[in-house]
Amino acid sequence: MTDTINNEKKLITVASGKGGVGKTWFSVTLTHALSHLNRKAVVFDGDLGLANVDIQLGQMPNKDLGDVISGSASLKSIVSRYDDKGGIGFDYVPGKSGSGALGSLSRDILRGLKADLIGLAQDYDHLLLDMAAGVDPAVTTLSNHQGKLLVVMTADPTSLTDAYAFIKITIMKNPKANISIVVNSAKTKREGERTYEAIKRACEGFLKISPPLQGIIRSDSKVVDAIRSQVPLLTRHPQSDAAADVKAIAASLV
Repeated sequence: MTDTINNEKKLITVASGKGGVGKTWFSVTLTHALSHLNRKAVVFDGDLGLANVDIQLGQMPNKDLGDVISGSASLKSIVSRYDDKGGIGFDYVPGKSGSGALGSLSRDILRGLKADLIGLAQDYDHLLLDMAAGVDPAVTTLSNHQGKLLVVMTADPTSLTDAYAFIKITIMKNPKANISIVVNSAKTKREGERTYEAIKRACEGFLKISPPLQGIIRSDSKVVDAIRSQVPLLTRHPQSDAAADVKAIAASLV
């Protein structure tokens, strides 16, 4: 039982209330940054039905999460590998893109998948869950664990309201959730701080919680270039501002 709890604490969910805030890019980059710190890390593409971690990595795995759901493969057997030019890489669990059926899995299947993920975590220092935006059953079930939950948001007002809604529902289901905030695409550090203060005030005023700030990632054109090139930021532009910011977040987690 103790081993199961310790493995569960290795989970890091990356979630958001709103799509388009850079959640998947951040999940991939953070996993890579943890690997640069000599941590064994794996990212699970949990956007069931709209998966794209493998696309951002420019890879085409032979098997994916659809094979696990169908029972033709185990979760561990579909783990794939990305290695950069410097020999620093990380593992990833490819999702099933374009399959809406995966987005409406039964809770029993989702609980089984969660148990598989906790089992997979025993082989790693960190297992990141890149979840779909919003609060559908897949997100709430897989995110309900004893690990960390990073809520990614931007300065966009709709991102703020959606992030608050996500945090509210998460706390209702798991009052002990270990939630922190990541502000992405901030024009300046000060803008990022103001964005964090806004969500913090809302959480303190209505939910009586005060989620800490995990980090601020500056807006950086190099991010768009890396995504378009299907190459991780730390491989293509390792000295960029955004790369430095994600590395700082990785260091804070370690």
